[in-house]
Amino acid sequence: MTEQHLTEVRFSDLGFAPAIMQGIEDAGFSSCTPIQALTLPEVMQGHDVAGQAQTGTGKTAAFLLAVFHRLLGQDPASGRRPNQPRALILAPTRELAIQIHRDAEILGRHTGLRLGLAYGGTGYEEQRQRIGAGVDVLIGTPGRLIDYFKQRVFDLRAIEVVVLDEADRMFDLGFIRDVRYLMRRCPPPEKRLGLLFSATLSYRVTELAYEHMNNPEVLKVEADRVTAEKVRECLYHTANEEKIPLLIGLLGRMQPSRTIVFVNTKHVAEKVWGFLEGNGYPAALLSGDVPQKKRQRLLKRFQDGEVAVLVATDVAARGLHIPGVSHVFNFDLPQDAEDYVHRIGRTARLGAEGDAISFACETYVYSLPEIEAYIGHKIPVAQVEPDMLVEVKPRVRKTWTKARPGQGHGHHAAAGGDSRKRHRRGRSRRRTG
Repeated sequence: MTEQHLTEVRFSDLGFAPAIMQGIEDAGFSSCTPIQALTLPEVMQGHDVAGQAQTGTGKTAAFLLAVFHRLLGQDPASGRRPNQPRALILAPTRELAIQIHRDAEILGRHTGLRLGLAYGGTGYEEQRQRIGAGVDVLIGTPGRLIDYFKQRVFDLRAIEVVVLDEADRMFDLGFIRDVRYLMRRCPPPEKRLGLLFSATLSYRVTELAYEHMNNPEVLKVEADRVTAEKVRECLYHTANEEKIPLLIGLLGRMQPSRTIVFVNTKHVAEKVWGFLEGNGYPAALLSGDVPQKKRQRLLKRFQDGEVAVLVATDVAARGLHIPGVSHVFNFDLPQDAEDYVHRIGRTARLGAEGDAISFACETYVYSLPEIEAYIGHKIPVAQVEPDMLVEVKPRVRKTWTKARPGQGHGHHAAAGGDSRKRHRRGRSRRRTG
């Protein structure tokens, strides 16, 4: 977090309990970001808040600290049972739920509050047992939470705080009916604290806030600028067949420390990954059909610096907290203008600087006018110089076999092998199918 992105409001001046302050110090925080400075005083006075701020501005810490303050400041309801959580935090994606839980473990380490996490894709029984044993703060995605709720693993009648994170994304992913289902099973808005955070407070998000919250204070940060302030945007008009040579050429020139390359389809993701691997850029590949455990391993390799490039479809555009991303490439321009903002928001987080490079090709250039209208400015155009288009080596082919030591990266191996190996792979897929 850079000093320029912080306010003069210090956490120590807000009146947090010592156990919360210890967690804040463990996280290395001292001064508030603008959204924290704006929302925390209101929440600590018991007011519901609907907050708008760009991704990467400290929203997660804001609502977690608000939750901990509320729960430590009053006793649980008399007669509360172990399977009745006191706070419910809803997130639209598994990655975001996991990140919120990870941040909660740091900030709430000294509070004595028990945390539970529920998300789809993996860990069904483990999550079920943990939540059934009793938690104070329940974090999760709507689908898995409703599954457990209908099995009576927990109930929501003792909820004191409800948090809805990335509310606009809940609408985009079609989860809003599930969100309403859960909120209606909590105590009424006047008997609980309600917090809603969103990158955009559209009409539908605002309507949701007034329906399920108690006269929320609507607080906005940087509402006049959609994209992050310190991200340097750049656009190249390029032919489809030039995109791979240009990407490889720019990576060689820029030598980025940590890069995300966004594409629109799984097929293109595999193609780009293959060319990166074949040209000396070890990469992780993240798309919607990657199993959750493997997805977490890939993200960890990227976060730990084992691979410098992450190739991703929009499954990774939101809800991931990946520090230190220096460059974002829109290999394909997104077809939704909001996705452009969320993609480039992976860099220049918490006041840092970053670069966002976009390719306007023959297939997706038609998205450009809508993107520029949405962000309110023209993306600066750079010329494709001939020496940027490097000679590209053949790509590595993705297969289903696990890589042997020294062959490929992660669970991807180079193409090849005789027909017997391919036959064995086919039989393996049928058995596990």
